[in-house]
Amino acid sequence: MSNPPARCLDVTRLISRLGRGPLTGVDRVELAYLRHLAAAPAPLFLLARTALGYILCDGPDAVLRRLEGSEDWGRADLIGRLTRRAHPLKRRAEADLRRLAAARCGKRGLARMLAARLPPGTVYFSTGHSNLSRRTLAAWRAVPGATVAVLIHDTIPLDFPQFQRPGTVDSFRARLENVSAHADMVIYNSRATRADAERWLAGIGRVPPALVAHLGVDLAVPGDPAAPEPPYFVTVGTIEPRKNHALLLDVWDDLGDAAPHLVIAGQRGWANAEVFARLDARAGDRILERAGLDDAALAGLVKGSAALLFPSRAEGYGLPPIEAAGLQVPVICADLPVYREVLGDIPVYLSPDDVYSWRDTITRLVAEHQTGQRQHPAPFQVPRWEDHFNQVLKVM
Repeated sequence: MSNPPARCLDVTRLISRLGRGPLTGVDRVELAYLRHLAAAPAPLFLLARTALGYILCDGPDAVLRRLEGSEDWGRADLIGRLTRRAHPLKRRAEADLRRLAAARCGKRGLARMLAARLPPGTVYFSTGHSNLSRRTLAAWRAVPGATVAVLIHDTIPLDFPQFQRPGTVDSFRARLENVSAHADMVIYNSRATRADAERWLAGIGRVPPALVAHLGVDLAVPGDPAAPEPPYFVTVGTIEPRKNHALLLDVWDDLGDAAPHLVIAGQRGWANAEVFARLDARAGDRILERAGLDDAALAGLVKGSAALLFPSRAEGYGLPPIEAAGLQVPVICADLPVYREVLGDIPVYLSPDDVYSWRDTITRLVAEHQTGQRQHPAPFQVPRWEDHFNQVLKVM
């Protein structure tokens, strides 16, 4: 059996997110790739883009220890102290990357650096949507036999531009254009995401070869959630328009004095002033906000709930319903193709606009809890990272 090719993982997103709160779903995917590829027998390089250029590390262990918290990031260097707008933790991380670097280059020197430092046939994995520039992807042509593999999580900025921040739609389209031109393989987290992305790619130009591999799900051991008195319901995710918290607020307005507690686990996002005002008006009421929970506390909160509510209007993969199903917690969610694909008949599917159906379903679950007739969903085996990587690395 021939030796596997060297690999290079782009960790730009993980470094850029330092100091910005708990990891998002996309962050977790990049970290899962780092963990798995670091443990594999093939050599692993790390690439990170910074404001001043690119950093290449020829081993993952020191970076992984720091990202997992078993080792602290060092002190910011002079360059880090000059980039004052970045979070202090990000400045320290980039300083450590410079100290650990096998090579560094300015923005225009990436192709030369890659050609000089990486063996022929290296597979480059970009999994975070954060470094899909033409300069980055095209530079890999300088490495003989290199493969550029890009993981696409969703096409929500193009499918639902009304939910995006200014500039997001154009920048995402530019990234997809670069994927069309330069990717050798596109990895999709679901058939639903592949269908959405390839529809856009066909309109842009070239549709690269594709592989669908469901993302793995790591279930945290439930901890002490500091939860309200049961029965309570929980929704998980940043409070932004796409997540459709407005529907849940309408439901709780309809329920009035009979409403159970609703815990919103997530930080406030953007372009949602009306929802924020409604939450502020209900401060100390039956609706509670919990931001910044760690994995154990969040799992404990979900595990003790009467159901996870997830009326989101669009998701690429959407971990919370999958994690809740893995914890054998009832799931009520919008009828999105990805959940039909991954969860089948486990959730209760409702329209994201039908306040009355959501209210009636929640009322029924409260009554079941109060009468001791609460029914738990059938056991669900969450997708495993082992299966994901078996599919991906079999072809790369």
